[in-house]
Amino acid sequence: MVKRVIAILLSVLMLTVGLTGCGSSENEIEIDEDVLSVNSFLPTDKYVKKLGRTEETDNGLWLAYSGSGAEFSFNGTKATITLLGDDTINSEDWNSVPRVAIYVNDELIVDEMLMDESTSFTVFESEEAQDCTIKIIKLSETGNSTCVIGSIEVEAYGAIKPTEDKERTIEFIGDSITCGYGVDAEDQNSSFSTRTENASKSYAYLTAQLLDADYSLVSKSGHGIISGYTSDGAIQSWGVMSQFYECFGSGSGTVGGVTPDSVEWDFKNNPVDLVVINLGTNDYSYTGSDADKQAEYKTAYVEFIKTVRDDNPDAYIICALGIMGNELYPMVEEAVSEYVTETGDDKVTSFEFDVQSASDGYGADWHPSEVTQEKSAEALAEFIREWLGW
Repeated sequence: MVKRVIAILLSVLMLTVGLTGCGSSENEIEIDEDVLSVNSFLPTDKYVKKLGRTEETDNGLWLAYSGSGAEFSFNGTKATITLLGDDTINSEDWNSVPRVAIYVNDELIVDEMLMDESTSFTVFESEEAQDCTIKIIKLSETGNSTCVIGSIEVEAYGAIKPTEDKERTIEFIGDSITCGYGVDAEDQNSSFSTRTENASKSYAYLTAQLLDADYSLVSKSGHGIISGYTSDGAIQSWGVMSQFYECFGSGSGTVGGVTPDSVEWDFKNNPVDLVVINLGTNDYSYTGSDADKQAEYKTAYVEFIKTVRDDNPDAYIICALGIMGNELYPMVEEAVSEYVTETGDDKVTSFEFDVQSASDGYGADWHPSEVTQEKSAEALAEFIREWLGW
């Protein structure tokens, strides 16, 4: 083997990428496996595996929903990641700025709140070249803030490569439970903050890990099928998840003046094998035990299943509920039954989570604790194994 010669070659990748992700152009990074090169690049498909729903922009890879991110591997001596806040980043609003994590070979290296427009993290540095896999994920949800993975710089031998796709991909549609709301809070007396949201501890992320699957979390606190959370029983039409499902993201954070919900999601080029719908906890704050309102929820649920099926023609669908209350679960079962009877679609079923227990503790505002999230993931993963043979 030719002896490696250590030389520093700076190769800057310039990108022109529209917010729709179409019409991108790239210059090739010159690769020499025997030379240590400094390579600076933006996180495009050529260099990273995208995690969840992401969108390419002129400045990098836009992250909105919980758990979205990127992953890549290389052999080298150093890696620096630059993360950018969105147009509305406000360092004075400590409870709403994005929380992000960066892992190196599955070890958590960075867990930070993005307080500034641009922040760089040197996440790996070694005198000897090593094989590295780096994963960047957004731990907090889309409703409060978004962020961008900007330039990535590595000192590497040979190629910077996306990690391999998993055999299967699961999409989770949900509310605060799926976001990991308050899972890192001290107890139920804590209030909402992106500081204590952690998508990596949500049942959704953990289920995907248990099944060795890729994932996408399409989740937003306070949202439901027919109403967002209400404290006075009045319907909250702003909180209907179907209005955002076909978008890249949602929320107030903008990049280049563009809102996440104005960018359509490309289902055709991002197929999933399984969709898990977990919506109804917030609806119950509106329906209560009112039979007419519960029937309204059921009817709308059937229509939402049809939307999910239209967008994911080959996927299995699980309609789940129960972690923070199972009062509407009978309506979920009825919605599935009506849908299957009407359409003959036998790739849809229902699943009831166990209701959280006080003995397992609580997160902020009585949300599931880390223990509850883990138990829920184990139960859902076991159900999927039994139903689909995964």
